[in-house]
Amino acid sequence: MTLIGPNGSGKSTILRTICGHLRAHAGTVMIEGRNDSALTPNERARKMAVLLTDRLRPDRMTCREVVETGRYPYTGRFGLLSETDRRAVEEAVGLVEMRDFADRDFTEVSDGQRQRVMLARAICQEPRVLILDEPTSFLDVYHKIAFLEILRRLTREKKPAVLMSMHELDMAEKISDYVMCVREGEIFRSGRPEEIFRPEVICELFGLSRELYAAYFSK
Repeated sequence: MTLIGPNGSGKSTILRTICGHLRAHAGTVMIEGRNDSALTPNERARKMAVLLTDRLRPDRMTCREVVETGRYPYTGRFGLLSETDRRAVEEAVGLVEMRDFADRDFTEVSDGQRQRVMLARAICQEPRVLILDEPTSFLDVYHKIAFLEILRRLTREKKPAVLMSMHELDMAEKISDYVMCVREGEIFRSGRPEEIFRPEVICELFGLSRELYAAYFSK
């Protein structure tokens, strides 16, 4: 499911509340039939992986070492990786196509490559729920498309539930199964892409005139 809406409408707040970074004012978050407040931090980390817009800045770590941190919910007190953990790491590295730069310093690779590293790190957690907040924000067009294609393949092969926010409406329309419109902290409308990406809905959601919509979105 994809959240769309104007800046400041509450998309990130919804995602951060679901993943437990913010306290919920009302309602309940359920994960596989369990109240998320009943989960231990370790249980939550095994069920939910999060990729937010905050940029990770690890010190003197290779890209592969960053990916390995995704296995910490499964390791013991000293964080030592088992053979099972290492297999999970290598599978994730292969899935996001980062073998060519896996041993480079994380701070020396491009934004697009970093996003692939962070996605591999999330995959390593073997989550049932994957939350992404504007995952393509810092990427050029090529890397946006590459990232979303990897994400599409991930959902086919691993079948996690994916909840993300996006600004790129054309890409959100193509990749989403279900869309939720957020406006002024409330759910304005929700439905399948063909129900949401209509001139009257997008104009009302973003406060656009029909003329502006026609100028920039008409095909």
